[in-house]
Amino acid sequence: RDPDRLAERLPTLRLLTRSANEIEALGQRLLPAAQDALGTLAHVSVEPCSSQIGSGALPVERLPSAALVFRPTAKKPGKTLSTMEAAFRGLPMPVIGYIRNDAYHLDLRCLETKDEASFVNQLAELKLA
Repeated sequence: RDPDRLAERLPTLRLLTRSANEIEALGQRLLPAAQDALGTLAHVSVEPCSSQIGSGALPVERLPSAALVFRPTAKKPGKTLSTMEAAFRGLPMPVIGYIRNDAYHLDLRCLETKDEASFVNQLAELKLA
């Protein structure tokens, strides 16, 4: 009945139609808090990525997005990456990322602006030791 407001009412459509620029801006706002939470354990940056959409036997469609990327400062990053992944998964509202090229990536496509403060607030609860 009201196609102009469809994205407001359908969260999946809203997330799929977000622009890469909007997601990049979100990442830039989150960057200082993420770096503070990781301290010297990792360097944090915002980098372009591709969000995989769909599932099943052949999920090949991708959308441009942006990710917070955590690069451990340790010479051998394997243990640090595992610790980071477990720490983010262990938050009160678990955060799921992926490890690629010796870095931990958090694709921000599905983090809505309304949830930004909650994400930042729980960073203080990361158990990285």
